[in-house]
Amino acid sequence: QVQLEESGGGLVQAGDSLTLSCVVSRRIFRTYTMAWFRQAPGKVREAVAAIPGIGNSRFYAGSVKGRFTISEDSARNELYLQMSNLKPEDTAMYYCTLSNLPSATMVESNFDFWGHGTQVTVSS
Repeated sequence: QVQLEESGGGLVQAGDSLTLSCVVSRRIFRTYTMAWFRQAPGKVREAVAAIPGIGNSRFYAGSVKGRFTISEDSARNELYLQMSNLKPEDTAMYYCTLSNLPSATMVESNFDFWGHGTQVTVSS
């Protein structure tokens, strides 16, 4: 069993920056896909960013590309999401998640372990 715990959410104003962190109870091997998803009230959960276990590519949703950066510290078993120029439409619960697939497509069912989420609220 793997536990993931997010932190760093909060209430910010439009244009502000925020960094989310996720501590993973298991060592982040390069065979895993690590990702951030988010869910806004009344909407389906959507993929935001991901680091595949294979290669050096990064996935970003179109709505956050250029504003969000995903990174990891394997030595500390931590995943990060740096968010800048935040917009009210970024308001959501943000979830850290891990897939045992090395190059998982961004579908919820491909991800095996989830954190409880951290709330990000962006006021206009």
